[in-house]
Amino acid sequence: MNSSTAEPEGETKYRFLLLAPALLTLVVFLLIPAGIVLRISFYPGTTSIGAEGYSLAQYVKFFGNGLYLSVLWKTVAYALIVCFGCLVLGFPVGYSLARHPPAKRRLRMLMVIVPLTLSLVVVVFGWLVLLGRQGLVNNTLVWLGILSSPQQLLFNRTAVVIVLIQQFLPFMILSVMNVVMQIDPVLEQASTSLRSNRVRTFAKVIIPLSTPGILAGLSLIFVMAVSAFVTPRLVGGPRAQMVGGFVYDQILTTSNWPFGAAMAFILLAVGFGLMAALNATIIRPLTRGLYAR
Repeated sequence: MNSSTAEPEGETKYRFLLLAPALLTLVVFLLIPAGIVLRISFYPGTTSIGAEGYSLAQYVKFFGNGLYLSVLWKTVAYALIVCFGCLVLGFPVGYSLARHPPAKRRLRMLMVIVPLTLSLVVVVFGWLVLLGRQGLVNNTLVWLGILSSPQQLLFNRTAVVIVLIQQFLPFMILSVMNVVMQIDPVLEQASTSLRSNRVRTFAKVIIPLSTPGILAGLSLIFVMAVSAFVTPRLVGGPRAQMVGGFVYDQILTTSNWPFGAAMAFILLAVGFGLMAALNATIIRPLTRGLYAR
């Protein structure tokens, strides 16, 4: 009895020791700085130097201004559109990669991963060249006769969405591919043998089983899209404002740390709330019957 109970305890301690470095790093470099920023958001004034006390003035200022609420809504809308675009474009590619033989999959995976190795600034400036008035896209459309003269393709919401989708698409592809690789192809063959067509097999077998990968990709992309500020600033200009740009301005331009910290945590709360609602809405219907037994 003693030996049988001692082994699980030893395994638990061993696992905790393995997790300890990661947990310590998380606490020191994420949780503690986040707590400090949260404390700053409750300062009443416009500076954190020598400030004292607690106040909701920064949050009242944000929710009492229609401009900030409008930008918050647009930021969430951009992020959701980017998530949907990445899902529509990335799921077929991820599924195709998962069903390729390993030898063919390596080269295709390399093509997916290479854009992630490039600097974000390099990628954005590349899009500035492509979408400029004398860029490749405008010149091609004029040459094909679709446009009579070069048009302004930059500094609008559409350009921001397109560039964000291109930046975050590999995350969806890799998330879907990793999950679909664990789905036995025999299940698809069994569905076909039961007279299900490809569409029904895809909807009833592939989609439910690949839900964890879809949710992981959507969550990761949403967090990155909702907090983006470099791409909207350079590609969208003043017509495509997002909360991340406002946070950057308040902290690094005007040095208003309390208000910038408040906006950051409002964005964080909205993002986590939407992700939790999305996960619960999708997971519960799929798992209700599984755990009913």
